[in-house]
Amino acid sequence: MTTTPAGTMGKLGGWKATIAVSMSNYIEAGSIIALATSLTLWQEYFGFSNLVVGLVAAVSANAFGAAVGAMIGGPLGDRYGRKFIYTYDLILYMLGTLFVVFAVAPWMLVLGVVLTGIAVGAGVPVAWTYIAEEAPSENRAKHVGTAQFAWSLAPALVFLFATFVVPLGLLGSRIVFAHLFVIAFITWWIRRGLSESQTWKNADEERQAEEASGIKRRNYRELLTNATNLKALLFLTGVYALWNLVAGQMGIFMPRVYETAGVESAAQQNLLQVLLWTLTVLATYFGFMRYGDRVDRRLLYGIGAVLGIVAWLLLVFAHVTMPALILFAALWGISAGIGAQAFYALWAAEMFATRYRASAQGILFFTARIVVGLLSYWFPTLLAEHGVPFVGMIMIGALVVAMVIGVIGAPDTRGKSLEEIETERYGHAPTRGTPVIR
Repeated sequence: MTTTPAGTMGKLGGWKATIAVSMSNYIEAGSIIALATSLTLWQEYFGFSNLVVGLVAAVSANAFGAAVGAMIGGPLGDRYGRKFIYTYDLILYMLGTLFVVFAVAPWMLVLGVVLTGIAVGAGVPVAWTYIAEEAPSENRAKHVGTAQFAWSLAPALVFLFATFVVPLGLLGSRIVFAHLFVIAFITWWIRRGLSESQTWKNADEERQAEEASGIKRRNYRELLTNATNLKALLFLTGVYALWNLVAGQMGIFMPRVYETAGVESAAQQNLLQVLLWTLTVLATYFGFMRYGDRVDRRLLYGIGAVLGIVAWLLLVFAHVTMPALILFAALWGISAGIGAQAFYALWAAEMFATRYRASAQGILFFTARIVVGLLSYWFPTLLAEHGVPFVGMIMIGALVVAMVIGVIGAPDTRGKSLEEIETERYGHAPTRGTPVIR
């Protein structure tokens, strides 16, 4: 069993790379929450209807914008390397945040939201791929969990930040986006010194040798015609797209859900989210990162899924009081820390061959964000016209199906190297040429 990183970096370098690349998740989640806490203010400033608010949310990093970016970044990451993506995606992200910070017309806001969405869509799947490829086999969940940790930390901090700047109104929201620009710049500067994934370099040398001998690789054709790949794509879509349907609405519309449930204070709405995301941070660290490499992953996934379902059952069927909302935030926060997204990031890297690992994640991320975007367009209207119980039943249904799919289909990959997993799944060692079509 492999016990060393796939890459060539030492321990300090490996964690430095993990943390630097994980920041893609911080700025992704941060941009979603920054928009979530400011949507009402932008709506008042520009006079948007609820449908226009839904449209802005749908084209953001939470949905369509990220979907487009994923379909661009995935194939480019497989063709030109992981570093190619995480070197340039943040430049686009910084440009987008500047448009939002200085938006004085609707087109500036929309363009900024779209650009940040495309940037994070290109960066996040490739980041998950890079982290998994460079991580030690026996600690892969711990390293991949760092991305989930960053994804959780951003909402906790941004909601807290947004709470402090509530008195400033829209200016406060612009300041929140400005802080994301600063974080993105620092991250981009640090990433310049990171090396390429050694796993990708090995695969690229093989690809170049094949092309020199006249063998042309068509990654998407292989990805979408190989039965092993198709099963993995369907499984991961069931796990992530359905769970993310819920998380995506919560990430950007949860303050409106709280408002509909009777919490009118913006500060109280934000503090509930601070509680939720702080518990997600803690659950990610003390749950997924500590035990994802040590216990039965099917069990850990199942616990997280059940907690998420119970949280929404409470919100839909219990009498909504502040204690009930606090319990909801606690249950969902813990669930998200050990739940579907962390396992998706891990399994999506493990279940595909190196030559199209990032492309597969691009397709999956695209699918998940399209699903979120379709509901996001109508969610504010559905919430306003039908209330929390109606949208809550949609959330519960999606979570139940995601739980069943994940528990039944969880792969046995714990402790195995990516090379061992690839050999088991495709029936050959990674360096022996064309995958077996089953």
